[in-house]
Amino acid sequence: MTRDRATRERDHITLTGLRINAHHGVYDFERENGQDFVVDVTVSLDLALAASSDDVEQTIHYGELAVEIADAVRHDPVDLIETVAERIAATVLAHATAEEVRVTVHKPNAPISVPFDDVSVTVTRGRA
Repeated sequence: MTRDRATRERDHITLTGLRINAHHGVYDFERENGQDFVVDVTVSLDLALAASSDDVEQTIHYGELAVEIADAVRHDPVDLIETVAERIAATVLAHATAEEVRVTVHKPNAPISVPFDDVSVTVTRGRA
């Protein structure tokens, strides 16, 4: 069964709850001590060829993608999780089969003086 690309709903690969320790933050103590960040990524792509061929080369290997995302988060500390989310989006979109990506970066130990459950940013990016 084939679907018209213009009218079909997109297929997705989703990675949820990747836990990565890194040294991002505005404050010196965040840069020095590091903290855990939690990342959720949903990649939109066409999985029909991969499904019909049963060939991992026709999709994005989610295990390898998880490592690429972790590497992107760990390197080059920045102030904002917004910047980290953009970096992750670019990493995912470097895969030719990725059409769009939605990235959420959670900062569960953010230095906020009010009790909270979570703080996060979400970006959605696609091919230009």
